[in-house]
Amino acid sequence: MAPIDEQDRERQQALIAKGGIPRHIAITMDGNGRWAARRGLDRIEGHRASIESVRDVVRACGEVGIGVLTLFAFSTENWRRPRREVKGLMQLLQECLDREVDELDKSNVRLIAIGRRGPLFGQIRSSLTRAIERTATNTGLTLNLALSYGSRREIADAVREIAAAVARRQYSSKRIDEKLIADHLYTAGLPDPDLLIRTSGEYRLSNFLLWQLAYTELWFTDVLWPDFRREHLYQAIESYQSRERRFGKTSAQLVQQPNTTG
Repeated sequence: MAPIDEQDRERQQALIAKGGIPRHIAITMDGNGRWAARRGLDRIEGHRASIESVRDVVRACGEVGIGVLTLFAFSTENWRRPRREVKGLMQLLQECLDREVDELDKSNVRLIAIGRRGPLFGQIRSSLTRAIERTATNTGLTLNLALSYGSRREIADAVREIAAAVARRQYSSKRIDEKLIADHLYTAGLPDPDLLIRTSGEYRLSNFLLWQLAYTELWFTDVLWPDFRREHLYQAIESYQSRERRFGKTSAQLVQQPNTTG
């Protein structure tokens, strides 16, 4: 891994000094297919080119002190894509997991995943399990991959679990509140995202973390994901730091400084 240059280091230090670094950033990595199409390439080449974007963003997040980075890697709806593309994506994912785990471990990154693993190819499930186990004790950035993930399905799964627990008389239906629901989501134990980034000029959530994004700050860019680098991440964080997060209160009611993550 090449060392960061002095300009980049200064920008990082400025972000940290300003305060209000997001605890949790979620990214919808969009635009791989369009990136490839503009270059007359197969769509899978856009996905392949995006690997360097992931590397750079993961490193930058670790360097500025982000606690959790959630990447929307493959949705439940993505299974509807042409079989050739899905197969290529799965092969690329397995290659990345096997190749990048050493660097993740060396960088003290803890890898986790959310979504339904059952539909994933068997080799990918094995590679994912090995990478998660290998990095389980790391204490730096938590890299959370959303794989075969859909938020509506996640919420339905949580409701099903809660209903089953009530039927077993594990607890009364009167106990059901927002915290209990959150505790049964795939993201249980993680803070809600403070900042959502979506690339490629699209302005929608696409069934991503619908419950968790209730008070998340949103940042959109026209940059296609394979062209996204740490300077764009810094722009998003700078925008976040300039915002006042009121959580339903008025400005006058706020006791803490703007952009703290409480």
